[in-house]
Amino acid sequence: MNRRNFFEKAIPASFALGTIASSCAPKTQLQYPDKHFHIGRGYHQIPKLRLSMDRIVKETVGLRPFRASGPRLDVEQLGNKTIVHNYGHGGSGWSLSWGTGNIARNNVLATNEKKVAVIGCGTVGIATARLLQERGCEVTIYTKDVPPNITSNLATGTWSPASRVCDVKVAKPEFKAIWEEATRFSFRRFQFFLGLNDIACWAEEYGVFKQMPVYTPGAGGEDFEIHGLIPERVKLEAKEHPFKADHVTRRTNLMFNIPSYLRHQLQDFVMFGGKVKIQEIKKLEDIDALPEKVVVNCMGLGAKPVFNDQELTPVSGQLSCLIPQSDVNYKLYTQGANFISRKDGIYIGSNGIVGNWDTTPSKEQTEKTVGILMKLMEEMKG
Repeated sequence: MNRRNFFEKAIPASFALGTIASSCAPKTQLQYPDKHFHIGRGYHQIPKLRLSMDRIVKETVGLRPFRASGPRLDVEQLGNKTIVHNYGHGGSGWSLSWGTGNIARNNVLATNEKKVAVIGCGTVGIATARLLQERGCEVTIYTKDVPPNITSNLATGTWSPASRVCDVKVAKPEFKAIWEEATRFSFRRFQFFLGLNDIACWAEEYGVFKQMPVYTPGAGGEDFEIHGLIPERVKLEAKEHPFKADHVTRRTNLMFNIPSYLRHQLQDFVMFGGKVKIQEIKKLEDIDALPEKVVVNCMGLGAKPVFNDQELTPVSGQLSCLIPQSDVNYKLYTQGANFISRKDGIYIGSNGIVGNWDTTPSKEQTEKTVGILMKLMEEMKG
C-alpha cells in the first residue's frame, strides 16, 4: 500500500473512532463564555447590583417644586419690569427644561428687550438662558448658588416629562397642548447631547413586579404620554428575563449624567458671554432693583415666598448613592424601590412626600430600598 492510499483510509477511520469515543464519554454540561451566558439562556444580559449598606456613599433629599395646575408660564408686570415665569415643574424639570424655556424665550422676545435677567441656576434656568443667547440676548443669571449646590443636582436624571407635572383634576384642559409642545421641543434638543461625553445617553429601563401594577390617575403620576418619541414599553416573557417576577417590562429611555450636563451647560453659557452673579432674591424689591427690564423667573420653590404662590408645594424625594459599577448601565423600578445607573454613582430611591420641606436623609429609608433591591437581585437567575 502506497502512502496516499494509507492516509485516504486512515483519516476516515480516525474520525469514526473519535465519534465513537465521544459518544461513549460521560456527558458534561455545555459551558457558555461569561459574556454570552445570559444570551445563551435566552434573555438579555442584566448584571446584578452589588448591594450592601457599606457601599452607600451619599444620601440626599431633593425637593420637587409641584403646582397642581402645572408649571407657571405666564407673564406679569411689576412696575416697569416684565416678569416672565418659568417654574413649578414637579418631577419633570429636567425633561421639560428646554421646552418651557422656549415658551419663556418667546415671551421675552415679544418685549423687544435684549438685556435679560434670569433668576435661578438650575437646569430650567440655564436652559432658558442658553436659548435666549441663541437669539442674541445679553443674559445675566442671578442665583443664590451654582451647581452642584442646587436642587437640580439632586434629581435622578431620566427622561420623564410627565412626572408630577400637574394634577389632571386641577390643571386646565389647555395645559395638555402646552405640555406636548414643550415635550416635543425638549426631546429634539436633547438629541444634540447624545454622543457628547456621555452627557445624555440611551439605556434600558426595566419594570419588575410580582403582578401588573395598578395605576391610579392623579397628582404624582404620569397622566400624559406622547407615543412615538421613545420606544414603547414591552412586556417580557419569563424566558426573556432573569427576574423572579410575573410582570416584567422593558423599554429604552433617555438618561442624563447630571454633573457633566450642568457643568457643560454653565460653561457654554459663560463662553457665549453670559454672566453669573451670586445674589439671592428674597423679595419683590430685590427684583425691582435689578438693572434689566425683563426678568425670567426660574426660581423653583424660591418663588413661593417672593411671589406668594400658595399653590407651589415641595415634594421631597430621597436618593441613596451606591458606588458606581461599570457593568451596570440600566434603570430598574419595582414595588417600593428603583435605581438608575449614572457615571457618578448608582442612585437608589422611590419616595415622594408631598408638602415636606425637610431635607434630612433618613437611614431607615435607605435600608428599606436597599433591602428591597437586595432581595430582587438574590432571586435573579444566573
